[in-house]
Parts: sequence; C-alpha cells; structure tokens
Amino acid sequence: MEVIKKRIEELTSILNQANYEYYNLDNPSITDQEYDKYLRELINLEEKYPEYQDPNSPTKRVGGEAIDKFNKVRHAIPMISLSNVFNEEEIRDFDKRIRNAGFKPEYVCELKIDGLSVSLHYEHGKLKFAATRGDGVIGEDITHNVKTIKTVPLDLGRDIDIEVRGEIYMNKATLEKLNLEREKNGEVKLQNVRNAAAGSIRQLDPKIAAKRHLDTWIYHLPNPLDYGILTHYEALEYMKELGFKVNPASRLVSDVDGILEFIREYTEKRKSLPYEIDGIVIKVNDIRMQQELGATAKYPRWATAYKFPAEEVLTKLVDIKFTVGRTGQVTPNAVLEPVLVMGSTIRRATLHNEDYCRALDLRIGDIVSIKKAGDVIPEVVEAKIDRRIGTEKPFSMIQTCPICGTSLVKKGNVDYFCENEACPKKNIESLIHYASRNAMNIDGLGDEIIEDFYNEGFIRTIPDFYLLKNHKEDIIELEGYGLKKVTNLLLAIEESKQNSVERLIFGLGISGIGAKNAKLLASTFKDIHQLAKATYEELTEIRDIGDILARNIVDYFANPANINLIHTLEDMGINMKYLGVAVRENENFTDKKFVITGTISFVSRDEAKALIESYGGKCVDSVSKKTDVVIVGDAPGSKYIKAQELGITIWNEEKFKEIVDSL
Repeated sequence: MEVIKKRIEELTSILNQANYEYYNLDNPSITDQEYDKYLRELINLEEKYPEYQDPNSPTKRVGGEAIDKFNKVRHAIPMISLSNVFNEEEIRDFDKRIRNAGFKPEYVCELKIDGLSVSLHYEHGKLKFAATRGDGVIGEDITHNVKTIKTVPLDLGRDIDIEVRGEIYMNKATLEKLNLEREKNGEVKLQNVRNAAAGSIRQLDPKIAAKRHLDTWIYHLPNPLDYGILTHYEALEYMKELGFKVNPASRLVSDVDGILEFIREYTEKRKSLPYEIDGIVIKVNDIRMQQELGATAKYPRWATAYKFPAEEVLTKLVDIKFTVGRTGQVTPNAVLEPVLVMGSTIRRATLHNEDYCRALDLRIGDIVSIKKAGDVIPEVVEAKIDRRIGTEKPFSMIQTCPICGTSLVKKGNVDYFCENEACPKKNIESLIHYASRNAMNIDGLGDEIIEDFYNEGFIRTIPDFYLLKNHKEDIIELEGYGLKKVTNLLLAIEESKQNSVERLIFGLGISGIGAKNAKLLASTFKDIHQLAKATYEELTEIRDIGDILARNIVDYFANPANINLIHTLEDMGINMKYLGVAVRENENFTDKKFVITGTISFVSRDEAKALIESYGGKCVDSVSKKTDVVIVGDAPGSKYIKAQELGITIWNEEKFKEIVDSL
C-alpha cells in the first residue's frame, strides 16, 4: 500500500507542475498525451484507494490559477472542462451510460479547437469584460487583449445581457508567419498554435496581441433556457444571429454511428483545415436532458471530447525483454509504462533487433516516442535524450536463449536465432500463431492461455487444440477457468473447423506467407491438397508469389511431417477447401490500387473493399503516385484533394455504381 500512496503523490506532483507550466507559463514540459495518461492513472488510483487522495488533487481542478498580473474574475456559472474518450468503445460507453439513465439523446458534434477558452460578458449588448477559464471558478480578466480580436463583437446592436463561451485560437498560417519574423529577429520560435494564442492573450500590452491576429470560435451558451432556447443546436444558431463567429462544421446526429462518421470525416479533413483541432466534442442536444444528467465535480455527464490519437506518443521505457519467435528468432521488446496509441493501450513495443536499439541509443529508463507501424504493430521510434536524468541503463544484447539457455547464432548482419528445435518457446509461438485472429481465429485462446495450456501439457502440437475437450474437467479446476469460459472456448475450437482454408494455410506458418497471400493461394488452388501438389513454376506464375515464396511453399509440402499434419487435421474434421469467392479478373479493377474517401451511399466501405478485391484490385489507405483510382463519396477528405493534385483517376459515386452494376 505504501507503493500506491507514493505513486499517487508522484502523479499529483507531476500533474500540478504540468498545470502550472501549461496554464500559467504557457510553456509545458510534457505533452498533452502524457498529461492525459498520468491523469487517467491518478483517477483510477483515487477511485480504488480514496484514503490516499489529496484534498487538492489535480483531479478536482479544471485549469490553472489566475496569474497575478491580471485582475481576477469569478465565473457565475463554473467553466468546467470535458472528460476525454479515445476510441470507439469509449464513445459507445458514453452513449450507453446516457441511454441506461433512461434517455434517448440526439448529439451535436463539434470540432475541438486547439486554443484558449474564453468567456465573453455583455451588458445591454456591449462587451463588458472577457475572462479565461482559470481554475473553472476564478479566471483572468483579458478584456484589453480580447478587444483586439476582430471577430469578437464589441456591440451586439441590441439591448441584451448575455454570456457566451468559446475558444481563442491562432491560424496555422499566422503562426508560420509569426515564427518567420521571430527567427529573423533572433527570437525563440513559438511551439504551437495553442501556446502562441495563450501567450498572445496574456500580453500586458494589447498592441502585441493585436499584431498576433488572433481569432475566435464561439460554441457555448451557459444559460440557454433564459432565452427560451431548448437545444444546444438552437443555441449555436442564436449566437450566430447575434454576430458571433460559430464554426459551420457543427452537426446534429441521431446516434453513435453518426458520431463515428463525423469523427472519420474530420480525421481525414483535419490536415486541410486552416486551424488546429485536437478532437471532436460530443454534446447531448436537449438542454433539459443536459440538466437532468448533471455533472461530476470535474466533468458534465452530458458531454465528452474524443481526442485524436497523438502523432507523437511519449512514455517511459521501463525494461527491455527478449522474446523467441516461432522461427527461433530472438527479438528485443520494449516494456513500457501503459500508454494510449491510436485508441488502444500499449504496454509493449517491438525494438526489431540489436542494431535498431543501438542506432537509437536506447536506455532503460528513457522517455521514448512510439507509434503504430501501419496502425497495427507499436514500435519505438526515438529516445528523448534531452529528458535523461542520468540513471538510465544502456542496452545490452543477450548471448543465450532466454527460454532454454542455448547459445544464440547470429545470421546475416543483425538477427540472432535459437537453433534448439526443442526450445519450448518456439513451439508455443507456433501454437499462438495458429490460433490467432488472422489464422484460425479461435476466440478465447490468447497468448497467456496457450502458454498455460502448454505448461500443463494440454496443448503441445496443433492437433492438440482439437483434443482439448478431453481435458475439460482438468481445465475447469485451474484458477480463472470456470465452466462457462471453458465451454465457450471448446465451442470456438469446434467452430474453427469450418473456416475457409486460407486461414489454415496462414496458420500453418509457411515462411513468408501472410494472410493476403494465403487467401490468394486458397482462391487459386481451391483446396490445400491441390496447393501441396503445386510446382515451383506454377506458383511463380501467380501474381504476388515470387521466387522465394514459391520455394518456401514447395519446401513446406515436401516435408512428410507437414503432410502428415494436414492429413491428421483433415481426419479431425478441419475444412481443407476454399469457401470464399474466387478472384475474377476485370479490366477496371485487376492489379489496380484503390483508395476510398467519403461515404458511399449504396454500399458500406467494407463491402466496397471486398468487391474491389474480388475482382483482383487492392485497397490501400493513403493516396500516392502509385494509386490508380480514388473513389469519392459524400463529404470526402484531404485524400480527394491530394488525388486531384497528383492527377489520379477519380471515380465519383455514380461512376463506381455504374461499373459495379455492369459486372
């Protein structure tokens, strides 16, 4: 428990310092992503161990304190901040909580502007004062600088008392121009648009703020019922009528699917916007529903903010562990402080090989930058050397297998292998691969469970998966394995027997054969026995199957042990035939690369991709010179613009439907 208490104290200290730097100095030393990670960890710990919670915990605060050089302003209605969500599951949970409370909400989706929150107060239609959020209750009077912002009306032209709230921001082009001038003058460049806006609005001399060409988006009316307004969307329209600058991207949606579509659209459009956004704000539209849902001490229950995945995600490299793959290759892996990357929590990341670690000069204890390669496999891309404190430990490559102790053999320039055929870890990795999602997709058989069953002697070879039912009673007796869990697992194993054969081909682990090539082989030869008879010459005639892959396939099926394995699996009832649609050639699709952007009305995105691939086309995520066709639906993003710039063939929805209907 002492460890928990110390961690809470450490997180409290880190976050308090970060708040001071962010809100008071406009000079943060940690990223927003790191701040969110630490805050989440502290919230979770305080919920589990409330006895260790600091009365002044940063989880109870909204922003920073008002700085002394400005007069302080008390907000009549507190300016509380929003909770954050990071992926589709959390968005659905937010919606579920509201529906479970007995409501059927509509939502308004808005762009989350990366700037500085502001409250504007008018008396008899004239601007009386403007204030920052501050700590949510006490803010700073910044009227003298806000008056320099041309989009803030000084007189509404009608006799009305009103408060509106929004964001002060700086356009990307303004920051770029400002930094060029600062560079010429030998001044330090401003880090980003948020810091630039915040720093500008806190200048004592309004002439400096005026030169920064700040702007505003107004997005909140704190007391709409006082004006007879019953929905948030109506409030946005009302504020627009009063002369405030309201972002036109706001959209009323009826359900979670509408929210997700809005997020997808502006994830694509984000780079092409003239200002920075760092997420999407989601609000319940009905004002009385908002009031009934209420708020916690820190967040409203009727609104949340989806945060875009950080382009650079920082966390601590806690350790470097070595793993043995199914081929015997030994790979260093980063053990990380848990961190959100592209919407999922990452605790480990690949370090590839010894040379990679040395090139990055990685040290245990470093703050490192990580990303997902192809949005799938997390990897470490940089050590933040300027964040080192002197206690970090340099990387050292091991010389013996971490599982069986056999001396490693270096092959080629960088890779190390354990050549012990009896090494347990090699066998375990082969079994994990066989049961994985893209292979036989046996739900419930995760890595740790397979390792447990291997150690218990239940599964040592691939056929043992289908004999696991003989150990049902023994498994139920293990800790963490109840009757329902084991029954579902055995059912999933039986269901895997009906898979189309491409999953088996991939699961067998033929060197170099991934899921896509496995499907290509299955659709070409129709069953695994025909594939086993295929010659080297026949294989090399297939698109995407080159010399090396053809040789690997021939060698695999030339091994009697592998043929025996296939016969054994067939006798156990595993399907050996291709159940999908054969790839048909078509001049519009075959051997061409496609990108889809926007919403296609007559077919879902997944269905469109499947259709293209069934005619030999390939769908890719990004537009490049190698892209053949970009299919453009409703509300296309920046991919459409890039396609136009590169002169790539563009099909609108009507063209795509015309071609599809003719097939």
